[in-house]
Amino acid sequence: MSEPTLAQDLELAVTLAQEAGDILLAHWGDRDRLTVTSKRAGDFVSDADRLAEAHIRRALLRARPGDGWLGEETGAGKGGPRRWIVDPLDGTTNFLHGIGHWAVSVALEDRGTLTVGVVHDPLKGETFSAIRGGGSTLNGRPIAISGARSMSDALFGTGIPFGDMPYIDEHAADIARLMPRCAGVRRMGAAALDLAYVAAGRLDGFWERRLQPWDIAAGLVLLREAGALVEGGTPDESPAASGTVIAATPALFCDFATCLRGS
Repeated sequence: MSEPTLAQDLELAVTLAQEAGDILLAHWGDRDRLTVTSKRAGDFVSDADRLAEAHIRRALLRARPGDGWLGEETGAGKGGPRRWIVDPLDGTTNFLHGIGHWAVSVALEDRGTLTVGVVHDPLKGETFSAIRGGGSTLNGRPIAISGARSMSDALFGTGIPFGDMPYIDEHAADIARLMPRCAGVRRMGAAALDLAYVAAGRLDGFWERRLQPWDIAAGLVLLREAGALVEGGTPDESPAASGTVIAATPALFCDFATCLRGS
């Protein structure tokens, strides 16, 4: 049997992200009744996360039985040249606190290259999607990065460490260097949506350290296909491998990255 096309993979990813979003919406109104556990300080998981991931995993493995799997709640499945990377609820803390900024993230990695990315925001009815070489879209319409050219006009997104994370001081130093040079920084609590917002031109750049593959995989596809430049903590470092992401418009990237790297 021949492998599915990228278009078919994208269609499947969009469908399952939206179905998982419907599951989450069904629990949004009664989230106070969800069973919630803590993985560590400030890092929660609920019945809603688990149900959404179970749906995506079951449907993906039925539709693509030869593919591998990596999910935030269930971990790694069998290996293979193709692997689906899924965050069933990015922004769980927002979800549990009734803050309407959270999303489902689904990506496909094929032989080490990210080829499909979908970030679905159920509350706002927004589905960001991209395939390698095919551009990025929002609800089927093409999107692109902003036209910002000056750091002083730029709005950036980030994620601020919490709990006992070991790099809080590093991030505080980043902000101290960056804030005097930009129009502002937003910490909205859902990295997948932040990356999608850069791809759609709502943010001019984003950075964060030590994210997990499911936090960024779909967003990295969206960013690259929308025209953003993306690097890790160093120019030679892969964001997908390290979890550290620096992304911005080409006009801003050099100044942005240099500021963050303190060089």
